[in-house]
Amino acid sequence: MPADEQQQVREGHFNMIAETRKRGILKAVNPLARTMAATTVRIENDKVLAIDGPFAETREQLAGYYILECKDLDEAIAWAAKIPTRCGGSYGSVEIRPIQKIPGVPESDLGSEPLDAARSGAVQAESRNGTPKEEYPA
Repeated sequence: MPADEQQQVREGHFNMIAETRKRGILKAVNPLARTMAATTVRIENDKVLAIDGPFAETREQLAGYYILECKDLDEAIAWAAKIPTRCGGSYGSVEIRPIQKIPGVPESDLGSEPLDAARSGAVQAESRNGTPKEEYPA
C-alpha cells in the first residue's frame, strides 16, 4: 500500500480512538502484529506443542481490535462502519461481538455496568492481509 494510503488509514484509526475516548466509550484498542509473528499452542498426547505461525490458513486475519461500550447493536454497527479496514492493500471487514464476563473474575469486567449482547459490542477490525505493526497514542 502506498505511503499516503497508509497515512490515511493511520489517521482514520487515530480519529476513531480520539472520538470514542472523548465520548467515554473506548475501553481498549490494540493493533496486532502480522500473522508471521504468531505462535500457535496445541496439546497433543499430553505434550505442549508451540508452532510458529497462525492456527488457520485463511485470507482474512484479525488485524486488531476495539472494545467499545455501546448502548446497543445499532450503535456498535455505526462505530464499526467508521473503522478503517484497508490494510495490506485490500479491504477487510469488521466483526462485532458482545463481551461476556467471567463470574468471579473481576478483570473480565470492562465496564461499570453489566455487559450483555443488548448493550455492548466488541468491535474487531479484520483485514485480508493482516496489518502493519504500529503504535497508537495513549
